[in-house]
Amino acid sequence: MSTISPETALVYTMVIVAASDEEMTDSELTRMTGLVGYLPAFKNYNVERLRADTESCIEILSSEEGLDAVFGLIEESVSESHFDLIYAIACEVAASDGALSQEELRLLEMFRHYFAIDRLTAAAIERGIAARQKTLPSDI
Repeated sequence: MSTISPETALVYTMVIVAASDEEMTDSELTRMTGLVGYLPAFKNYNVERLRADTESCIEILSSEEGLDAVFGLIEESVSESHFDLIYAIACEVAASDGALSQEELRLLEMFRHYFAIDRLTAAAIERGIAARQKTLPSDI
């Protein structure tokens, strides 16, 4: 039995991506809050837990086991059929500030490998998120 809920596992996913470059930007925090409020995966999640879950994840990341421990918690809390959701949420947060750092790119690669996201699925998720990040020219 998992020690965290599937929703908390998704929050942990967002936190490790946002913290990957050692700075959680306002755009990343805004995206995290928006995803919690919008995605059906969070329909049973109390948004008031977001701060506590974020702090809990950061505490685990600071431990000796760090990232491996967080990945393990996510894996045991989310069914394999939803591993693509984990990757999509990770990509959403990474793309939220308009530029992907080398740390974020490396972490997304780790997500793909750890959760066995095939190339086609990863490409589709990445392309969809890239399309959502586009802005329209001001002369339209």
